[in-house]
Amino acid sequence: MTVPSAPSPSRRTFDSTHLERFAEGYDFPLDDFQRAGCEAVQSGQGVLVAAPTGAGKTVVGEFAAHLAVHTGLKTFYTTPIKALSNQKYADLVERHGSDKVGLLTGDSSINGEAPIVVMTTEVLRNMLYAGSDTLSGLGFVVMDEVHYLADRFRGAVWEEVIIQLPQQVQVVSLSATVSNAEEFGEWLRTVRGDTEVIVEEHRPVPLWQHMMIGNRIVDLFAESGGEKRVNPEVRQRISALQQRDNPRGVRMDAGAPRGRRGRPGKGPSGPVRGGRPSRGPSRAEVIEALDKEGLLPAITFIFSRIGCDSAVSQLLAWGIRLIPPQEGERIRRMVEERIATLPEEDLAILGYYDFVEGLTRGFAAHHAGMLPTFREIVEELFAAGRIQAVFATETLALGINMPARTVVLEKLVKFNGEAHAPVTPAEYTQLTGRAGRRGIDFEGHAVVLYGRDTDPESVAGLASTRTYPLNSSFVPTSNMAVNLVDRLGRGPARQTLESSFAQFQADRSVVGHARSIKKNQEGLEGYAEAMRCHLGDFEQYAALRRELSDVEKQLSRRTSAANTAAAAVSLSKLSVGDVVRVPLGRRESLALVLSMDAPRRGLAQPFVLTEDGRTKRLDESDVRGPVPTLGSLPVPKRFNHRDRKARSDLASTLRIKMRDARAGDVDAPDTEELRRLDGKVGELRERIRQHPCHDCPYREQHARWAERWWKLRRETDGLQKMVDGRTHSVARTFERVCDQLSELGFLSPDGQSVTSDGRTLQRIYAEKDLLVAECLRQDVWKGLDPASLAAAVSAIIHQSRSKDGPDPDPKMPNREVADAVERQNDVWEGLLELSKRHQLQPPGEPDASIVWSIHRWAAGQRLETVLRGSDLTAGDFVRRCKQLIDLLDQLADLEDYPSVAANAKRAVNLLLRGVVAADRLD
Repeated sequence: MTVPSAPSPSRRTFDSTHLERFAEGYDFPLDDFQRAGCEAVQSGQGVLVAAPTGAGKTVVGEFAAHLAVHTGLKTFYTTPIKALSNQKYADLVERHGSDKVGLLTGDSSINGEAPIVVMTTEVLRNMLYAGSDTLSGLGFVVMDEVHYLADRFRGAVWEEVIIQLPQQVQVVSLSATVSNAEEFGEWLRTVRGDTEVIVEEHRPVPLWQHMMIGNRIVDLFAESGGEKRVNPEVRQRISALQQRDNPRGVRMDAGAPRGRRGRPGKGPSGPVRGGRPSRGPSRAEVIEALDKEGLLPAITFIFSRIGCDSAVSQLLAWGIRLIPPQEGERIRRMVEERIATLPEEDLAILGYYDFVEGLTRGFAAHHAGMLPTFREIVEELFAAGRIQAVFATETLALGINMPARTVVLEKLVKFNGEAHAPVTPAEYTQLTGRAGRRGIDFEGHAVVLYGRDTDPESVAGLASTRTYPLNSSFVPTSNMAVNLVDRLGRGPARQTLESSFAQFQADRSVVGHARSIKKNQEGLEGYAEAMRCHLGDFEQYAALRRELSDVEKQLSRRTSAANTAAAAVSLSKLSVGDVVRVPLGRRESLALVLSMDAPRRGLAQPFVLTEDGRTKRLDESDVRGPVPTLGSLPVPKRFNHRDRKARSDLASTLRIKMRDARAGDVDAPDTEELRRLDGKVGELRERIRQHPCHDCPYREQHARWAERWWKLRRETDGLQKMVDGRTHSVARTFERVCDQLSELGFLSPDGQSVTSDGRTLQRIYAEKDLLVAECLRQDVWKGLDPASLAAAVSAIIHQSRSKDGPDPDPKMPNREVADAVERQNDVWEGLLELSKRHQLQPPGEPDASIVWSIHRWAAGQRLETVLRGSDLTAGDFVRRCKQLIDLLDQLADLEDYPSVAANAKRAVNLLLRGVVAADRLD
């Protein structure tokens, strides 16, 4: 479906002197792309600015803030995360003063009616649904890091906001470099009206690519005939390093954590000679090499929280110091002031002592498992140039202003939440984009550490690729559905969702398929004519042959599966001493069962000796069906299958005594389905023989055209199915969501209006919104005291980092919480079945592995006691508490559930203490 362009609002233009005064406030001249973006805003247009990290695209957003201050309009500056909101708030306060700038995040509300308000995108979305008075006078919305709409968990919020903002609001979208910026801009024009697209690919600070091989940093590229290619020195140094490995190739990967070790040349822990393996550099050696080359400050991306903390420990053990002692002491005093509100007894479990010691020496870790206050300190010190090295996970790459001279990547593989996967070109560019500080560095540097699995050509490919498409992750949610139905009505709501970027991309993707379908239809007509037969309907005859082929294949598969199942059962029934005959390569061999251990799927696997003296374990893949026994042969009591002579002697006895043994008959698998399929084969063969076209002298010639027709028909049907699936796909999902909500009673039976229960759902902004609303409606939390309520609700917001998923038997603080958690799981299972029936993505499973810790914290226990026996870090625990407080705040505002609301409010007060209350970020 093609969405008509939104009508452009009466264009509001601004005096050009605004831009000149704004530009004078910077100590550098505006780049051409920055000026072009500002001019578009000044002329009343929306604008999309796509530029590399560090290029300065936020200047365009800051111009919108400048206009708000000087024109009486409001500007909302939105960011994807609270940390970035806090940072942007501080920047704008410094420029405009605290009276002109406000901050609205999940846990901060400062000067919300100011002309400039910084907020997370979720806060703006909630304002739009609530019809907040704060929207009055809104002239500009800046959407920083707008490419975040590709995020599969939270990306939909960006599209909700862009679609639903009043038309007179100018949208300033700031994005990292994406290859389909024009496509995204075209969509913005359809929903927002006149929008200028500005793409800047030039980095203001050039980025040089390197590899560190051993203890040497080498340029990755070399110029040859005006073209870039992998530097020959890279291969030469890798080859030299490999030649120093021992004959078995044992070598430690570059950058791998190794704990405490001596300095080079000082004993057995340093590099060694004489045939022992050459080691890659330790993290301390990498930092020393960067320092020697003048490449600090640096961010090292490790992709592991433990790895980041280990790096700090390794540098401390090595005795590294990157800043003067006097500066270190000033940092220590600053940190002590910042953490003064933290309970002293919690400092050890927070890792404070290594944290502050590292900072006083000029280095630190940065990852989501740290206390957010600690992360904020690291960000401030690094941005100010007061520390020189940070070891970070990839979370640092999103938005937060922490530029460096150099970025180091230890590995090019990271865990994506499901499996270890290679770093993508987009991720590589996002990570290395931190290198090179505008106005400070003449150039930035990206360094990849060489390891056994690091291929220079792959690194060069990552560094050279420039295709990073922005793809929508938009999916209608339950909360979205009830809010849209309430504001617009079901029909108009469906039309609104048809204008999403997700549907825009889906519609564009089917254009090519539609052309292919039309072309294929013409081909099908030609093939149909070529297979026409004068004796009868050859299309019907060809369909019979096709059906026979399909049934024969099905019979073969079912027979094979039945044989495999029968083989597994027959193998499990063998006993020690049984002799069987099994396939061995192209021939068969006698096999003597030595043992029946190692059960698998409840079936034991026989360990056998073959007649040529080899041993192996048999499973159903080794035989072709049920295995009959030939007889038996005693196995010596102390037979050692690892003794070659013992194996040879017993194999000789096996050959001699069982040479002429004959197996008994074994019934072939026989099931009702196999008999049905066999009968169907006979019936089809007879129908084919009786068909008039069977005797046509040109039968096989017709059949070849029929086969081509069939293949093209199958291809065309597949394309049509794809087109049908993508056309109106977002709206169809919305309809299924509405049907489910009607069945549950959150919408009226006809789905046209919101019920009283739906009013509750409208006010729940959580990933598992429907599960929360159902738990409320079914009184799952009624009667729980505040601490128990917090504990039970925590199972809904928690997601364990364990690869094994939720703890199947989590510890419960009391019977009431255990009952509530069990009922939550029952509600979830009901929604799971309902979602399957409506063909919707089911809600995530509750995870009660945090329940015990939350209850203890709400009961006033110390942090050390709370985290004892848990796999949670202090940072994870604080973040979960913040998320829990956010949800409890929503419950506290629900007038229809007064007892739950009252206890939720008390629960927030219980949780908001110590490290949780002291923290200022997410």
